[in-house]
Amino acid sequence: MRRTIRHRPFGTGHPYAVDTAAREPAIPVVGEPLRLGVTASDGIIGVVAELEADGVVSRVPLERVVQTSRGRAVDGGHLAAAAAKQRRAAGGWSATFTPQPDLQRYRFVGEAADGEATTTGWFDVRPARWRAGSLTEIGRSRIVDGSVQVLDDGAAIHRVRFQLVLAPGEHVLGFGERFDRVDQTGRALDVMVFEQYKSQGAEGKTYLPMPFAHVVGGDGWGFHLRTTARSWFDVGGTDASVMSVEVETELPSGAASALEIECFDGTPTEVLDRFLESVGRPEELPEWVLGLWASGNEWNTQAEVERQAALHREHGIPISAMVIEAWSDESTFTAFRDGRSAVREHGRPARLADFAFPAEGAWPDPKAMVEGLRADGVRTILWQIPLMKMRPHPVGQARADAEAARGADVLIQEPGARGLVPYRNRGWWFPLSLMPDLSDERAARWWTDQRRYLVDEVGIDGFKTDGGEHAWGRELRYRSGATGVHGNNAYPVAYAKAYGDLLRSAGKAPVTFSRAGWAGSQAHGAVWAGDENSTWEAFRWSMIAGLNASACGFTYWGWDIAGFSGDIPTAELYLRAMAVSAFVPIMQYHSEFNHHRSPSRDRTPWNIAERTGHDEVIPLTREIVALRERLRPYLADAVRQSIATGAPVMRPMWFSWPSLVAEAERIQWQCGDDLIVAPVLEPGGTSVEVRVPEDGWVDAWSGQAVPAGLTQLHAPLGRTPVLVRADAEVRDAFLVD
Repeated sequence: MRRTIRHRPFGTGHPYAVDTAAREPAIPVVGEPLRLGVTASDGIIGVVAELEADGVVSRVPLERVVQTSRGRAVDGGHLAAAAAKQRRAAGGWSATFTPQPDLQRYRFVGEAADGEATTTGWFDVRPARWRAGSLTEIGRSRIVDGSVQVLDDGAAIHRVRFQLVLAPGEHVLGFGERFDRVDQTGRALDVMVFEQYKSQGAEGKTYLPMPFAHVVGGDGWGFHLRTTARSWFDVGGTDASVMSVEVETELPSGAASALEIECFDGTPTEVLDRFLESVGRPEELPEWVLGLWASGNEWNTQAEVERQAALHREHGIPISAMVIEAWSDESTFTAFRDGRSAVREHGRPARLADFAFPAEGAWPDPKAMVEGLRADGVRTILWQIPLMKMRPHPVGQARADAEAARGADVLIQEPGARGLVPYRNRGWWFPLSLMPDLSDERAARWWTDQRRYLVDEVGIDGFKTDGGEHAWGRELRYRSGATGVHGNNAYPVAYAKAYGDLLRSAGKAPVTFSRAGWAGSQAHGAVWAGDENSTWEAFRWSMIAGLNASACGFTYWGWDIAGFSGDIPTAELYLRAMAVSAFVPIMQYHSEFNHHRSPSRDRTPWNIAERTGHDEVIPLTREIVALRERLRPYLADAVRQSIATGAPVMRPMWFSWPSLVAEAERIQWQCGDDLIVAPVLEPGGTSVEVRVPEDGWVDAWSGQAVPAGLTQLHAPLGRTPVLVRADAEVRDAFLVD
């Protein structure tokens, strides 16, 4: 029986968990504990690490541990799997110790019951030390004198850390789309793109982070770390007078500067404006994106899509876009399911003429469907992922596409046993898939050309650019020469840009709809807040996420109204969320796949009405969407203002009134210049306490003047409390019998 010991120094790259067979930390630090781990095959009863330092070898025994992978204990759900679990658990070994400063390499030796030894190859290692360093400051210096240090192993700098001054009364807000709270003062957080499937507010992780924040309550300033690497922040939690920052990097040991940090002085709008000038401004999208978008993951046939479009017309609830997720063959993600075609070799892009669509198939005439929707004022958006599915083993067109991608050298790579090999997705969604390097212009063009016929011939108007967070691990290699340290977080920016460029090249607006992003994503289409349950808690988290994303420059932000996952929302939650969505830049509902089981979990107004027995769902939704239609010209003006000045459309109150920053957790916002929105976020609520920042505002629904200060506004079901400036033209949108 062949016995093996497996050790992978950098693990799978999971940012929040250590795999059994990894080294932790991946870059050892002199004087600090080091954990070495392995997995071993059955029959090995003991493992020892042999450590070589200056030619002297010492031995450290490893102890058995439960094996984990990608942040999860290896597990099974039935008797056979349970037996396999027991075997795997016995195969995990690790030891934690403080190594010699001059450790050069190590290996592992396993002992079997029969006395035979199994030995790995040697693993080179260079323990690093913290030393004084330097960084490049742009703008007024906020760095604490003498605080800059770099982690240097003599060949490379792997991290930099420093402190920023915080004055009494200053609050720190931003860091991308964060779900837990608005004011991050006193908290510890990190900045790393991660697929946190649901419960983002509880977990503190996010698809769309960035190393940018506002500092409000003193002179007014903000900062941006000009990096795409992971970073950590202690925002005055340990010491209220400083913000401690640590950032990954990958630079030669002799680099003159380990990091660039830019500080901006001014009001929140001025700070955001200057930040967007640096990373890229949003681009104005056509006004149709400001209408209601409809989506359901079980709308996986042309007949169902057309039926749902007809039901919107029948109920007088107009939509401007259909987001179709389950359209493709789920193999190539370039062909409509049931479309028949010969295999195209050598990566030749598809043409519509390549396909025959059976009349009895799922999509008998996609082009006619898209044209019919457009005739009714509805645009079509198709779902995408940046992966080439490899499990089960691909056949037919999927196999030809994978071979063509390898041959064209357009894939992200990683080190293998004999050099670089294509990276295989290590996340839990479509595991082992290949991943195109969309950060490379040639590779991005190769990839999007496979989808060009969808735009040029079928008539698609946009793409839901889902799943941009699959690049795991510092060992990844991009065509630019970048590794995963700097390439992984930047990937979702390049992903949305690639699809936007495809649409733009066909003379269409670059309408993309992404959940993952980084600094720079602001310039590429729209974003939504990712996957969440239909709960009141998730509703509140989503509103917090919208305020944070907007404060970081996302003009076009939205979420799955009332959640997309699990059982349907109550009628009350649905109507409260729908009413709020009239004052959010992107208004869209969506529901997850439920294997077509009954009862339906669609989030359509008619399904919610039928499931809950609530007679007011459809008429109240009709009123809400009619209000949104009346608000579209106002919102379009707010978008143009936002792009020109930096002032968000969904604007936290402290943007216009910085003195209100102490109330940042009060969930209300300006919608453009002339509206203030205060949502009902608790079940059973009939009124909301609203902060009125100054005189000159009236209740949008009653027309009554509301004085400055705290006031209670009535909130009937289907209506969100809204203030409007007394002299604003948008008042007319609310004056409807």
